[in-house]
Amino acid sequence: MTSGLCEIVHTDCLEILPTLEPGSFDALITDPPYSSGGLHTADRMRSTSDKYSQTGTKAAYTQHDFEGDNMDQRAWTNWTAHWLDECRRVVKTGGVAVVFIDWRQLPALTDALQWAGWIIRGILAWDKINARPQPHRPRQQCEFIVWASNGPLDVKRSAPYLPGLFSCMSPAAKHHVHQTEKPLELMRKLVHICEDGGKILDPFAGSGTTICAAALEGFHGLGLEKSEYYAAAARDRLAEISGEKG
Repeated sequence: MTSGLCEIVHTDCLEILPTLEPGSFDALITDPPYSSGGLHTADRMRSTSDKYSQTGTKAAYTQHDFEGDNMDQRAWTNWTAHWLDECRRVVKTGGVAVVFIDWRQLPALTDALQWAGWIIRGILAWDKINARPQPHRPRQQCEFIVWASNGPLDVKRSAPYLPGLFSCMSPAAKHHVHQTEKPLELMRKLVHICEDGGKILDPFAGSGTTICAAALEGFHGLGLEKSEYYAAAARDRLAEISGEKG
């Protein structure tokens, strides 16, 4: 597998999305900033290294916070509707969207998807299995994955049956490249919501897990990442996976 099928670009997605050809992708699969991480405004305003890193692992992330995670809910919903609208333009009719979210922002995301013209088809769940215990309350073991279609869903497209629940351990913080990184094992399963051999768009590529999973599973893919640090890390990871680094 060569990375020629897939590419990571250092850019703000809202700058490049309007330049892409309409209907040029088969699926949107992304894990955007949630602008969440707490019950109160002060919690959301903290840096991402404070919000998402456990004690003892924070130092590795201090210089590599990511943007877009400090909005209030109305601002976040409007911003999300904007980029989702741009993404719908470049995903073909009958194509799908898959967007990660936490429980706090789930209602806002479903609003934004509908405002952008997507048809919501359901909510999947990722069971992290090894989430940290929390005293006197259930642990935060689940993240949600909203999936939608651009117009009528193409039920004849070549795609396998997928579960509604994905159980996969979250990687240990010391092995993270990005603060909110999803497991490669999880993404290798989830990319198959795209039709076989299709092209996947990820406008918030982070450390490149989705695009690496796409490359490994035989899909084409374009990842966009605003942070120069994470874009470089994602390109290195993609090159290493494709066997071109050495």
